[in-house]
Amino acid sequence: MDRECVIAAVADERRQIADLVDDLDDAQLATPSLCAGWDVKTVAAHLVSVFADSFWVFMGTALRHGSMARAIDELARHRAELPAVEIAATLRRCADHPLSPPLFGPLDPLADILVHGGDVRIPLNLPFEPDPELAALALDFLTGPWPFGFVPLGRLRGIFLRSTDIDRAWGKGAEVRGPAAALMMAVSGRTALLHNLDGPGLPLLHHRLLSV
Repeated sequence: MDRECVIAAVADERRQIADLVDDLDDAQLATPSLCAGWDVKTVAAHLVSVFADSFWVFMGTALRHGSMARAIDELARHRAELPAVEIAATLRRCADHPLSPPLFGPLDPLADILVHGGDVRIPLNLPFEPDPELAALALDFLTGPWPFGFVPLGRLRGIFLRSTDIDRAWGKGAEVRGPAAALMMAVSGRTALLHNLDGPGLPLLHHRLLSV
């Protein structure tokens, strides 16, 4: 899949999440997401922040905190103070805004929005069924040399991932197999879909996820 198709896929995901946010009530927006420390509304706000807050705002916040992770958290929480309808409207209005960060490229925002899509849908008991080809592209990024912000070093050491819904595989070692979306969420530190995975490497991966 070429760069423009990846950017278009991100735009489509933004529109879907905007529609989802518009349909949620206050209790659903306040539901804890799978992204630790963020509720559903804050995850949606983060998806706006990644394109609406400039590079210089982000870097200034990161320098002030001495941490890029804390900067991401502060900017997301700040935007989450806005009404949900405004967050959704911005996601929809700016859906086609292209993101291709230096070093990481367009697969970074694709992985970000697909994983966060699971973060909000799964705890709300909503269907989470990303295109397996897109989930596989996200796994290309997450298992690559630059999975910034997602995958701690060593999490996948000695583990071989094999998708059962698309002919793709990643890594070397003890096999963990299952749908690409479930693999993607597990690689990103989420345990909610581990029941959809199996293989001799699953206990090791599960242990590492619980040890963080």
